[in-house]
Amino acid sequence: MSLGDPPGRRQAALRAMAHPVRLQMLSLLTGASLTAADIARELGLTHANASYHLRNLLAGGLIVQDGEERIRGGIAKRYRYDSARDRVRERDAFDPSYGESQQALFAAVANELVRRTAEADWSVGDTMTDAELWVDPEVFRVIRDRIAQAIQELHDAARIPRSPGTIRTSTTIAMFRMGQP
Repeated sequence: MSLGDPPGRRQAALRAMAHPVRLQMLSLLTGASLTAADIARELGLTHANASYHLRNLLAGGLIVQDGEERIRGGIAKRYRYDSARDRVRERDAFDPSYGESQQALFAAVANELVRRTAEADWSVGDTMTDAELWVDPEVFRVIRDRIAQAIQELHDAARIPRSPGTIRTSTTIAMFRMGQP
């Protein structure tokens, strides 16, 4: 999804992301291209349900088809999430006209964070911040861009679920300018 997308496509993408199962799917599809059957097994869904959610993500332009493979006489499509593509947009030119959809997305992400914390391994440490701060606009831009770079590095390092030598992690970051109180 980018600013060049038509408004209807942007809205469809934000609506698609505002579903907790689809957020989980995007996470899985960051590390590898997977089929609906792969996702169904990993998330404990029916194949039909996984296919339905994949179609919504594809229609919203959030995932891309990444090949096909023959399985038991049929053809299974593989999908992946291209996180680099979503980082292309100019952050300062973000279109505020779909703020309502962004609010729905952030609410879905908050619910997803609640689900993930229930599965956390608190024995190895964590890092977290939640703050409403007043900072110089240039300082905010520089820090936001550094965090965006770290996010991209983390997405690039993602591997297939349960790959040997990997650990399951949760990363949730939301940075945005606040309106005047």
